[in-house]
Amino acid sequence: MNYLHTMVRVSDLDKSLDFYCGALGMVEVRRRDSEKGRYTTLFLAAPSDQPEAGENNRPLIELTHNWDREDYQGGRNFGHLAFGVDNIYETCQQLLDKGITINRPPHDGYMAFIRSPDGISIELLQKGEKLAPIEPWSSMENIGSW
Repeated sequence: MNYLHTMVRVSDLDKSLDFYCGALGMVEVRRRDSEKGRYTTLFLAAPSDQPEAGENNRPLIELTHNWDREDYQGGRNFGHLAFGVDNIYETCQQLLDKGITINRPPHDGYMAFIRSPDGISIELLQKGEKLAPIEPWSSMENIGSW
């Protein structure tokens, strides 16, 4: 497993970029706009952590800007921690065997969510390509929120 990113929701993208890039010196390494989802995600790296071409294993901060205004209360602006895993199904099974609830099972062979004892959302992402969907994961229901 390797640490991937921490996601933080931001209300003003320009102000956030001024803070993270302008003041802290972080560097934007990729950006995605989703018309359908009505959000923009940007991934920032510290200057010494900038990924090489094709590399996807350096620690990043993900800034998520939802286009529709929302007042982030109760820590809602903090999103999740993310880790890359070698086999999403094996990792989730090991967690289940240890009594950990899989809040969002890896239906798609790529992504799952769990929560820490304190309710911190943790995203698990399959390294490389998605695995083929398999049972019981593909039909397992979501539990709670993540």
